Amino acid sequence: MSNKPDNEVLVRVEQLKKYFPIRRGVIFSRQVGLVKAVDDVSFEVRRGETFSLVGESGCGKSTTGRVILQLQKPTSGRVFFEDLELTGLSEAELRRLRPKVQMIFQDSVAALNPRHPVGKIVGEPLRIHNAGSEKEIRERVVELMELVGLNPKWRKRFPHEFSGGQRQRINIARALALNPSFVVCDEPISALDVSIQAQVVNLLKELQQRLGLTYLFIAHDLSMVRYISDRVAVMYLGKIMELADKRALFKEPLHPYTQSLISAVPLPKPKLERKRQRIILKGEVPSPANAPRGCVFHTRCPLAFDLCAEVAPAYRQVRPGHFVACHLVDEANYRSENP
Repeated sequence: MSNKPDNEVLVRVEQLKKYFPIRRGVIFSRQVGLVKAVDDVSFEVRRGETFSLVGESGCGKSTTGRVILQLQKPTSGRVFFEDLELTGLSEAELRRLRPKVQMIFQDSVAALNPRHPVGKIVGEPLRIHNAGSEKEIRERVVELMELVGLNPKWRKRFPHEFSGGQRQRINIARALALNPSFVVCDEPISALDVSIQAQVVNLLKELQQRLGLTYLFIAHDLSMVRYISDRVAVMYLGKIMELADKRALFKEPLHPYTQSLISAVPLPKPKLERKRQRIILKGEVPSPANAPRGCVFHTRCPLAFDLCAEVAPAYRQVRPGHFVACHLVDEANYRSENP
């Protein structure tokens, strides 16, 4: 089965917000502010594609993934899966939906119960959802371990007996136990060695082609994102700065933040690498509890001007499939310069 996206939208996110209250006081706790982890985010994920969220640590990528799966409730906004609105479902209704939507967590150690053997861990979703007899579950566990490249004879071993890459394969096997159609991959390779990262990403691509999976891939490694993605959204302080097809994004990034991120990705050709000019951002990322007025990126943007500090730019489509939130990218001028 092909992993190329079609026009069918599987997941739709509309004006999603997730704010965490800041409280002070031990006895009489009172709210003194908000951490705007996800702030008015909208995008669509098409069936069969890999849609990536990238950005610096703390920009809201993982929170977005968790809120989409309703592991955390949104402050406002809506999430649709196959035209079913998830944000309005009860816990019982969400439980019935869980087999279709799964998550691969970043920390393979924390995600696995150290007291349970691998066979029990991989088969746990099947038992929770009463998906077969014990014999059928054991057979499915063997099938899943073979699917992710693990020896089924190891199913009686415990998580600490495996390497980091093997533990992540166990996480993948568990996520696939109930044959989901949508999987959120929350930085599944960031804690692994570089050589193991490539193996895990290749496994994810192979499983996508074989099983017809749709991925929301969360990462900060742009070279890996470029390899696995169909479309990419760049986040900064809870907002999407730019969204486009990966070819368009890497060939002609429009937002200054995207340009700085891509300039930091090494090129495989030394001559091109020597000629290329790096864009070094100054200063630190502001706190999401005290985001800058206007464009949230203006305090670090090398091209910022007065308007950027006063008015937040509209997030708009400047050409088919290419969205950007930047005052410098004027739609009319961009179209006239790029007919």
